[in-house]
Parts: sequence; C-alpha cells; structure tokens
Amino acid sequence: MSLFNLILAEVAYNEFFVKALACLGAGLCMGLGAIGPALAEGFAAAKACEGTARQPEAIKEIRSVMLIGQAVSETTGLYSLLVAILLIFVA
Repeated sequence: MSLFNLILAEVAYNEFFVKALACLGAGLCMGLGAIGPALAEGFAAAKACEGTARQPEAIKEIRSVMLIGQAVSETTGLYSLLVAILLIFVA
C-alpha cells in the first residue's frame, strides 16, 4: 500500500469516529435535555391539580398559568432537540 492509501484510510476512519461521537453527543444532549422539561411539566401539572382541588372556582386561571409555565419549560427540550439535530447532520 502506498502512503496515499494509508492517509485516505486514516481520514475515513477519523470521519467515522467523529460521526459516532457526534451521534453519542446528540443522544446525551436529548437524554439530559429532556429530563428538565419532563420534571418541570409534571410538577406544574401536579400543582395545578392540587390548586383546582383546593379552589375549583379558579380552574380557568390555574389552567392558563399552568399551560404558560409548561410551554416555557418545554423550550429547554426544544433547544436540546435543535442541538442534537445540529450534531447529527452538521458534524
């Protein structure tokens, strides 16, 4: 084998290695990035249920505040999805 073929083999190996690490990083990004929104939305829903149990007449206000809070906490998950997609397709 010539030196040129060895260099090409190394470049192909490094590209595969970088792609594998990018996919691993994307998986970690989504895994860790989904924990926060999931916990926050579950906590918000639990407190909204508790609030409606204590004050059934305020269900509309509680529901609107809960949905706004869940939408804000979901943006963290969407940002981690964006980073994961960038890692997979750009790397």
